[in-house]
Amino acid sequence: MNTTIPTKLTDRFGRTVDYLRISITDRCDFRCVYCMAEDMTFLPRNQILSLEEIYMLAKTFVELGVKKIRITGGEPLVRKGALELFQQIGALNGLHELVLTTNGSQLVTAAPILKAANVKRLNISLDTLDATKFKELTRTGDLQQVLNGIAASKKVGFERIKLNAVILKNRNHKEVCDLVQFAIDNEIDISFIEEMPLGVVEKHNRAEAYYSSDEIRADLAQRFTLIQSTEKTNAPSDYSDIPNTKTRVGFISPHSHNFCSTCNRVRLTVEGRLLLCLGNEHSIDLKEILRSPDFSSEKLKQAIIDSMEIKPEKHEFNIKEQPIILRYMNMTGG
Repeated sequence: MNTTIPTKLTDRFGRTVDYLRISITDRCDFRCVYCMAEDMTFLPRNQILSLEEIYMLAKTFVELGVKKIRITGGEPLVRKGALELFQQIGALNGLHELVLTTNGSQLVTAAPILKAANVKRLNISLDTLDATKFKELTRTGDLQQVLNGIAASKKVGFERIKLNAVILKNRNHKEVCDLVQFAIDNEIDISFIEEMPLGVVEKHNRAEAYYSSDEIRADLAQRFTLIQSTEKTNAPSDYSDIPNTKTRVGFISPHSHNFCSTCNRVRLTVEGRLLLCLGNEHSIDLKEILRSPDFSSEKLKQAIIDSMEIKPEKHEFNIKEQPIILRYMNMTGG
């Protein structure tokens, strides 16, 4: 009987999973209107993975062929010990790329440490360049603090920095050209994201606020020339280049242009659930395995391998209905 554990994760649709997104906290210093409720109740400490457990899971996934790990939250950098965790994961043999998604609020001090910890790229959320609107969208955020964080990150020289902008009609849809110009001026990339229907929101009607990638492209075409990028990735972003600039513009379109056929990623929630799809509840509880009295690394690896059998073919988002996925993005990992 061959009991050799494979070193590659493959689902039943033939897709190789080599990308893991890890949420290390559900907490955040912002309260973005599309991400969480204003009066969020956060998880008690004993329900979330310890930093040691997160590191063990990261190491296990790398041993199973994962080449890229993205650390998310909530806001990852508000968790105590986060920078030390980056240093540990960044040193894993076999990991090709460690990246971070952040709101940018902590980058003035954290950027040099992250660069030294082998973090290659940053995704920084920035939905508006208007300070008043920024406060409205984030409820608690300070735009200048984020702009200072972007400047600090550029200074230390990450491989790539990309802005992520969630566009809502009549909130910030008229700013897409200004956001692209900001990216061009700073020689960084930007992706525009259609709102994900996760969690129940009270401050806006998602169907009314929906602004498609096609509408954004049409707006940008009035000011910029977009040329389809020849660079192919398994990422959900569909990239275009802007001639004579160093900026790429990406479009993440879960509603208008489904990207599931090339999905190569899974998500680990802060509670230790391995989500096989952002838009479905297919998952397994890795925390239970980690904390089992008869834990072994072989059992953990086998559970992850077996989970590939329940990874669904695609998500089914309907922007016009209340979400069947009740967890918020801060719970899922942004």
